[in-house]
Amino acid sequence: MSGGGGALTTGGKPKRGSSKRKAKKRLSFRIDMTPLVDITFLLLTFFMFTTTMAAPQVMEMSIPPEITEKVEVKESELLSFYVRDDGALFYAMGNDTPERIDLKNLKEVKDISIRENLKPELENKLIIALKVAEMAPYGEVVDILDQLNQAEGVIVDKLKNEIDPATGKPKERKRRFTIAPLLPDEINLIKGL
Repeated sequence: MSGGGGALTTGGKPKRGSSKRKAKKRLSFRIDMTPLVDITFLLLTFFMFTTTMAAPQVMEMSIPPEITEKVEVKESELLSFYVRDDGALFYAMGNDTPERIDLKNLKEVKDISIRENLKPELENKLIIALKVAEMAPYGEVVDILDQLNQAEGVIVDKLKNEIDPATGKPKERKRRFTIAPLLPDEINLIKGL
């Protein structure tokens, strides 16, 4: 048997399933990945340095300057909500005796705010004061603020439906609101309730 391409024979007969072609040898190849790793890190650092990182989103708050002088307020135009250290909640109009609000029904805060703000004699004059004790539960104060903000939406909607006789345009809302610490005489006032 000389030369290639001949059939394998056993005793002169061709072997079954064998072809006349010579089987090709499979060549294996190997790629060296070391330079690719270096290029990957170079590209990674390049894109890290050239892209702009997401700037932190900051909410701007404009806080009015702190006023240390006393402001005269008519008692009839002041609605106060009091929050004690134990989380008990009260409200009073002017110098009236504070009344307790059930903590399970914080919606009452919204209802009181709407009712008092929409009285014709108090419209756009009422000042709401949220007076909070130093150790009052934070979550409860946030819930009260949420109720007052929801009330504000209802008040604005109702005022927009009314026409101001002086201008002939819908009435605009002038919100007056403050958060203040609970004073010692106010703590004594609501202590026994």
